[in-house]
Amino acid sequence: MRTKTLKKNKINVVTLGCSKNVYDSEVLMGQLKANDKDVVHEEEGNIVVINTCGFIANAKEESVNTILEYVQKKEEGAVDKVFVTGCLSERYKPDLEVEIPDVDQYFGTTELPGLLKALGADYKHELIGERLTTTPKNYAYLKIAEGCDRPCSFCAIPIMRGKHKSTPIESLVTEAEKLAANGVKELILIAQDLTYYGLDLYKERKLADLLRGLVAVEGIEWIRLHYAFPTGFPMEVLEVMRNEPKICNYIDIPLQHIADPILKSMRRGTTKAKTTKLLQEFRTAVPEMAIRTTLIVGYPGETQEDFVTLRDWVKEMRFERMGCFTYSHEENTHAYNLEDDVPEDVKMDRANEIMEIQSQISWELNQQKIGKEFKVIIDRKEGNYFIGRTEFDSPDVDNEVLIDASKFYLKTGDFASVKVVEAEDFDLYADVI
Repeated sequence: MRTKTLKKNKINVVTLGCSKNVYDSEVLMGQLKANDKDVVHEEEGNIVVINTCGFIANAKEESVNTILEYVQKKEEGAVDKVFVTGCLSERYKPDLEVEIPDVDQYFGTTELPGLLKALGADYKHELIGERLTTTPKNYAYLKIAEGCDRPCSFCAIPIMRGKHKSTPIESLVTEAEKLAANGVKELILIAQDLTYYGLDLYKERKLADLLRGLVAVEGIEWIRLHYAFPTGFPMEVLEVMRNEPKICNYIDIPLQHIADPILKSMRRGTTKAKTTKLLQEFRTAVPEMAIRTTLIVGYPGETQEDFVTLRDWVKEMRFERMGCFTYSHEENTHAYNLEDDVPEDVKMDRANEIMEIQSQISWELNQQKIGKEFKVIIDRKEGNYFIGRTEFDSPDVDNEVLIDASKFYLKTGDFASVKVVEAEDFDLYADVI
């Protein structure tokens, strides 16, 4: 007599949103693998876990559409179960349970043990620092803190992620050692706010001390800083950056705006004068530094005069890297009490104008790189090119270096010395030396 064979479950983790979500998905997958679960990232699986983003309108829409897509697959019998976690679920769980009831269960950002239980797995405390990385093998994100204590008027992150909570230095060094043992060469430090790191644990800012601990990890060659808040920036970090070759001459410091009335309404705790002085100090301390920032246009009450102040300042500052976004009116934020009074088409026009200026700046800065030599890390091969990055570029958001694969043979994950032969707005073409 034939017995019915039990189908083995395969869990597909789908990640939406920012690098913090990528990290959380990797932790989830590491836990599932330790429980002997068959787990994949964004491939076919009969059980689906969607790690959602709930930051701004576009991200929320993408998250909802993804949930609906997998609920439809469940109805068609292509998948058996759908679970939802992450920021959207944290922020709108009661609404989602009513609006999309066919999801098997919703979990917030701090409910990993509960999610694991629903997936038939146990939360293993001894796995702290163990992850199943989803990025290319040569780089990985290292989340050094969770949550945020800043009062920015437009931001819903504290609602979704809670108060700032630093991870101890020794835990992060251990995690970095495990990543290095698996071939990771570049660490990208992420948090809602790197600047605040250590204040809760050690009663003082400890980002510089953390960096000193991480540079000692054998196998790690580059360490990159993402998401530093301008107010209260620990200046000793610049000294470590200047003196330690492993720390990339790069910082991502979201400034959001520069007109004083807007900064005040945004509750950023700074002014145009203070911000400009800080950036000048950055460039004096580390002249080679590439500064990446993000800006928001169309914030409530932003006048044409405010926008012109921002536009002229962008021209003056000549940021190496920049992104510009239109304001999203988010419920339960302080700014939600203000009238969202800048029309959408005006927001878009302003964002496009800023990005056109930035494209020209980027082109001019890239022209200066022609004939110069750089160390690059090779992320992938695409078509006829190996794609790499310099220390001045972060994955997915910054410039890339294209190397002709018909002329040169390189291996993904390796470093190479190259000379730039041609440059466009956001791409460099180089030959291997």
